[in-house]
Amino acid sequence: MRRRQFIRGGIGAAAFATPLVDRLLGSGAQASKLPYDLVAVKDGEPEAMFDKAIESLGGMKAFVQRNQKVVVKPNIGWAVTPERGANTHPGLVKRVVEHCLRAGAKEVVVFDNTCNEWRECYQQSGIERAAKDGGAKVAPGHDEKYYQAAEVPKGKKLTAVKEHELIRGCDVFINVPVLKCHKATALTIAMKNLMGIVWDRKFWHGNDLHQCIADYACQRQPDLNIVDAYRVMKANGPRGKSEDDIVTMKALLVAPNALVVDVAAAKLYGTKPEDVGYIKMAHEAGLGPIALDGLRINRIQS
Repeated sequence: MRRRQFIRGGIGAAAFATPLVDRLLGSGAQASKLPYDLVAVKDGEPEAMFDKAIESLGGMKAFVQRNQKVVVKPNIGWAVTPERGANTHPGLVKRVVEHCLRAGAKEVVVFDNTCNEWRECYQQSGIERAAKDGGAKVAPGHDEKYYQAAEVPKGKKLTAVKEHELIRGCDVFINVPVLKCHKATALTIAMKNLMGIVWDRKFWHGNDLHQCIADYACQRQPDLNIVDAYRVMKANGPRGKSEDDIVTMKALLVAPNALVVDVAAAKLYGTKPEDVGYIKMAHEAGLGPIALDGLRINRIQS
């Protein structure tokens, strides 16, 4: 993807527009103090791109306060190496953890409810090692005993879930998905990555998956969403078959609002946001816009 496409096409041109935080950003008053609604970085390594993105938002201290407990939720769903692009880039996970600890976090925990066997996923993805090297703890998500019941009172299809106890007990929740194609939902980005913090996903798949994703996204907003678009899977998602499925985009998108970042990521991928069912449904439910016009966007070329 060329620089011109990235700046003028995929994510629009509204860097200095009036903020829409009152109706867009799930983090409320805290989000309204941020200088941008969305940050998009291109042509760098994941760690350096995140450094630039979080600095432009005022640093991680804008999200993490001293002595807070932070949960970082990457996509660790598949027992494959980082080169396959099925999981979040381990270097990005490490850097996010490091920023949280520098901001004064008391504890940072990384976990996912994986699709393949969890220990193999944690190891082969490189995320377990990277998270620990960054100073985080790594927790399992493979057993129902870790999950607690929660209501989704405004859900159309999803009215109750079992959420991981770490999510229910943390002060700050940071969502770090990878952008890739998905055979069931066209794309998997920030809102779909939330399926990794719940237990009863079979219900979702059997009861209008797109609506369930939208229902839960409206219920559970992360404090920060960081989309890894460094290696982007363009075929055979969500696990992929080989490195031939991957396009190296070297991009990163960051926003407090999961719908905003998903809209931007869909456009970056080359898909109309309204063609992704859960994005359209979350917009219709009031989670945020399905266009980026009017947002304060900071586009950074590394």
